[in-house]
Amino acid sequence: MGEWLITMLILMIPCVNLVMMFVWAFSSKEKKSKSNYFKASLIFAAVILVLYIIIIAIFGAAFASAISGAAYY
Repeated sequence: MGEWLITMLILMIPCVNLVMMFVWAFSSKEKKSKSNYFKASLIFAAVILVLYIIIIAIFGAAFASAISGAAYY
């Protein structure tokens, strides 16, 4: 339990958390459970990032369309 507590405390540090997630995910020295946890976390973060970009693009296109159409009134 102490190892996971330290792990979660390290993940609270900005910028260090992203680097350490990659280190723990792809290091051969880490426990298999820890490595799998961070691989899954990185996959989940990538999926969320892609969905976020798609949603921003959709709303950005809708907003641009609404703004350009309002110029004629």
